[in-house]
Amino acid sequence: MASTTRRPSRVAKLPPRERILDAAEELFQSEGIRRVGVQAIAEKAATTKMAIYRHFETKDALVAEWMRIVATDYQAAFDRVRTEHPGRPGEQIMGLARFIAEGLPALSHRGCPFINSLAELPDRSHPARQVIEKHKADQTRRLVGMCTEAGMPDPEQAAAEITFVLEGAQVSTQNGSVDQAGDRLMKIVEGIVERHRSPLGASLPTDG
Repeated sequence: MASTTRRPSRVAKLPPRERILDAAEELFQSEGIRRVGVQAIAEKAATTKMAIYRHFETKDALVAEWMRIVATDYQAAFDRVRTEHPGRPGEQIMGLARFIAEGLPALSHRGCPFINSLAELPDRSHPARQVIEKHKADQTRRLVGMCTEAGMPDPEQAAAEITFVLEGAQVSTQNGSVDQAGDRLMKIVEGIVERHRSPLGASLPTDG
């Protein structure tokens, strides 16, 4: 979603539904899902609780829609690297790693919305948790596809290792346990791609 820079003047121009989502995102990220009530969202969005319920049947539905927006941003990264590096799966994988690495500084302040939300939503039947789990499954499927296209003999294992690194880097940044996490992430993922290449030579990020 959009930056919160000069928020009051920007938000005033948004349609009601987008204004509600914008307010919910800011509050959920800064204070947590459980601590934020619908009234607080209404006040932040300069609207009413009744207006919120016209657009979202329940608070849970609002949380789920926020998660769909966040997931869409991540899925767009897959589309972008495929467009930027057609036919070069090694470059595509490194592009995904770069996307995560470049987003780490923001996580040091607010944390990963997926990780934060999962911690607050232990019930797997919650609609927002279902959105997250479907997103993660789709992400894994697409990453396995890239590893397969790169000619890796065990694409599932390679994708699992890359996923562990990407998600581990986000957690480590959030808790401040590792410095230079972005640079370290890139080096580790490049090593994984190199190690899982087939003898016939899968596409590496440095290939011409």
